Amino acid sequence: MRLAEILLAWLGYFSLHSLLAASGVKALVARRWPQFMPGYRIFFNAVALLALLPVLWLVYADRAEWLWQWRGAWSWAADAVTLTAILCFVASARSYDLREFLGLRQLGERRNDVPQAFSVSFLHRFVRHPWYSIALVLIWSRDMNAPLLISGVAITGYFIVGSRLEEQKLIASYGDTYRRYKASVPGLIPLPWKYLSAAEAAEFMNRPGRPG
Repeated sequence: MRLAEILLAWLGYFSLHSLLAASGVKALVARRWPQFMPGYRIFFNAVALLALLPVLWLVYADRAEWLWQWRGAWSWAADAVTLTAILCFVASARSYDLREFLGLRQLGERRNDVPQAFSVSFLHRFVRHPWYSIALVLIWSRDMNAPLLISGVAITGYFIVGSRLEEQKLIASYGDTYRRYKASVPGLIPLPWKYLSAAEAAEFMNRPGRPG
């Protein structure tokens, strides 16, 4: 029963997250309450964080037995993978405008979210959604019980679906530039034969992004 509650909680959270991120909802708010739009991004982030807390409480309040735990050399390897993922996240954060990501810049400048210039960071040369990839590594490199397993499967599924929904908006913003980028770089799992060199990434950033 608790596992079903956890799964439903995640599904409810993902539904709320997707609804608030939908272009149609943003357009509706912009049309009816335009004065609210500069604060929409920070509102979205605040709701996403607060709504996540009860879901996490459900997951971690259940003291279920471990389905598997990394032992011995495997434990060291898992910790090394986790640490590498954390370092990648910290390093990649420098490639983002975090004030823009959090919504502080939009609120401070009293402006709406607008598409930024198309940019390809170091990690974006290897996967289109590096933060999703890093999160998946962090999830699946840890010890696992039933609540965590249900959560891991649900989050993985949402990242797959959510990344596709996100890319529809990116194509609307950057057009053929993003379509070519998408054809050149894998989505979530790096592939040794499919990545951009530094020169190729620079070429993408120098192309005009035309919706289409």
